[in-house]
Amino acid sequence: MKVNTGRQFGQLFIANFKTMFREKQVWFWQIFFPIILMSIFMMIFGGSGNSEFHVKVAAVGETQNRTAAMMHEMLRQIPVFEWQSESPVSVEQADEWIKNKEIEGAIVLPTGDTPGSIRLIVHKEAEGNATTQALRGILEQVVSQANLAAAGVQPAFAFEFHSVSAGSEELSYEDFLMTGMLGLALGQGGLFGMVDMVELRRKGLLKRLRMTPMRMGLMGLSGMLIRFVLGIFQMVCLVLIGVFVFGANVHIDFATLLVAFLIGSLAFNAMGYLISSFSKTVEAYMGIANLTNFLMMFISGIFFPVNSMPEWLQSVSKFLPLKYFVDVLRDGLVYASGLAKPAFWFGIGVIALWGACAYVLGALLYRRTKIEVR
Repeated sequence: MKVNTGRQFGQLFIANFKTMFREKQVWFWQIFFPIILMSIFMMIFGGSGNSEFHVKVAAVGETQNRTAAMMHEMLRQIPVFEWQSESPVSVEQADEWIKNKEIEGAIVLPTGDTPGSIRLIVHKEAEGNATTQALRGILEQVVSQANLAAAGVQPAFAFEFHSVSAGSEELSYEDFLMTGMLGLALGQGGLFGMVDMVELRRKGLLKRLRMTPMRMGLMGLSGMLIRFVLGIFQMVCLVLIGVFVFGANVHIDFATLLVAFLIGSLAFNAMGYLISSFSKTVEAYMGIANLTNFLMMFISGIFFPVNSMPEWLQSVSKFLPLKYFVDVLRDGLVYASGLAKPAFWFGIGVIALWGACAYVLGALLYRRTKIEVR
């Protein structure tokens, strides 16, 4: 009996779609979890590039003298300082404000008419944080300028800061996080997308399906297409939320993005296929997929750059496919480059190697093991 291939493929596509989303955990991990996680990190860490840095301080000077007044006036010209009091206060008052964390630092002015030292007092808990280090750097610069002015010396050099980007504008944390979450979502789509295979094998349905006129190749192709469609949906959702809600920027190179998307999706589908080959229950599958996902999530450059981690963790991340998948997606979605870069093709090669090894191992396990209800 001749079966219409197109009709069979359409029916399999619909059946796979219903089967894939029968598990509520799949809905959460593949669609809602990436959106929720990206939104949380955007709200906590985003916007740092658009908001001005400010630090709340107070001046300490119990005795009024010419040197202290001159230094106080110089400090008040610094725009990043927010002053708790218009005039200098006592040491006791400044200590109380610091202990109650009402101010980030107290600047003790010179006590005599001749130039002296300027002290910075901060809370012990904040001694090594970024705000304290920035405040310390500002005060050191002020002291250096005051010394040059007192000596009547004009600075011979000036320092200017610039940054460059592969995109058409300066990139922000929102751009970085959006592409990282996209890589995570697509990776999860492959890792969690093969859950239906566990039930089909466990109940012996795959064996029965082989006895029907249905082509097993069409079944695999329809399942793969489902995950590709889901991946496109995830990409569109995360990019739209990142751009229109959190102000992220995209600079797309479609050829680079297409290669990264196809190879990455295939590789993570293969990893999900491998997990399904030795999982006896849906619960076991989801547990292994979750463990794999969390092991890669925090050391693959999704939330923070890899080079900000300890060196031993950076070495571990070099072996993870998610790290390279996120990198090549950034090449196509943010940096608008990639195909001409050796680093891009190296990353694609690592991802493809992971996918090939996972598929071959999964196929061997499917042939040698039998997970069916007797």
